[in-house]
Amino acid sequence: MIMPRLPSLPSFVGGEDPGPSFTALLAAAGHRLDGLAGVDRDLPAVAHATTVVALRHRDGVVMAGDRRATAGNLISHRTIEKVYPAGRHAGVAIAGAAGPSMEMVRLFQLQLEHYEKVEGQPLSLEGQANQLSQMVRANFASALRGLVVVPLFAGWDERCGCGRLFQYDVTGGRYEEQDFAAGGSGSLHAGTVVKLGFRPGLPPADAVDLAVSALFEAADEDAATGGPDLVRGIFPVVANIDADGYQRLDDATVEARFRALLAPADGLADAPSDGPAGAPAGRSADAPTEAVPDDAA
Repeated sequence: MIMPRLPSLPSFVGGEDPGPSFTALLAAAGHRLDGLAGVDRDLPAVAHATTVVALRHRDGVVMAGDRRATAGNLISHRTIEKVYPAGRHAGVAIAGAAGPSMEMVRLFQLQLEHYEKVEGQPLSLEGQANQLSQMVRANFASALRGLVVVPLFAGWDERCGCGRLFQYDVTGGRYEEQDFAAGGSGSLHAGTVVKLGFRPGLPPADAVDLAVSALFEAADEDAATGGPDLVRGIFPVVANIDADGYQRLDDATVEARFRALLAPADGLADAPSDGPAGAPAGRSADAPTEAVPDDAA
C-alpha cells in the first residue's frame, strides 16, 4: 500500500527563518502579499500630521491644528496645514499620514462642490459628515499598512442653527461629540486641557484661547506636536465657523493670543531676585521665614 505524500512546510536556513509570522512565511515562500492585512513589511518613513482640536462655542465651532509633521523621529515639515474649509459652513482637520490625509481632503472638497453643482444646493452638514465617513472607510486597506487617516469634521448646521462636530475612527465610524474632540498623537494632552477649561456657552474669543492653550500644552508634552515658533513666525492654524461661514484667523491674531498666553510666564522669569540663584524671586536668601507650627507641619 502506497501512503500519500503529506505536504510539508518549507524549510529555511537560520538567517531566513520568518519565525511565527504567517504573513512573513507567505512572503518567504514567494506568495504575493498585496491586499493582505497585517503585512510585515517595513514601510518607508511617512510624514504624519498631529495634533488637532475642535470645540463648540456659543456661536458655532472653533478648529485648530499645529503645523508640524514628523517622519519617525525626524521633523519632516514645519509649516504643514491641518485645518481646511469644507464648503462654506464647515471645516475638516486632519491627523494621521499626511499625504493620504491631504489627498482625502482635496477629494472631499471636490465632492462637495460637485454635489452642489449637480443638485443646485449644498449638501447638508449631516450628509457631509456621512460622506467623509465613507471616504475614511475606503482608506481602510491603506490604514492596515500604516497609512491611517482620522479626521475631525465640524461646522455650522443651518437646519438646527448650531455648531456640530464629529470624530472618526480608522474604520470610518462616525461619532458626533457634544462639546469638543481632539485627534493625533497629542490628543490626550490637548483633550485634557480642553476638558478642564470647557464650559457651555463659551464666547468665541474664549474658545479660541482654549484651543490655543490646548495645542501649546500638547506641544510641551508631545514631541510630534509643534508649538508656536516665534523665531520663524510659524503658528497653528485656527478657524472659526459660525453662521457667517468658515473664517481662518490670520497669523497676527493667533500670535497675539499666544503672546498673551505666554505673558505670565515671561513676567515670572523677568521678576527681580534679591538673593542668589535658587532663592525665590523677590526674597533674599537671608530673609527670615515664618515659623510653621508643629501640628501643621
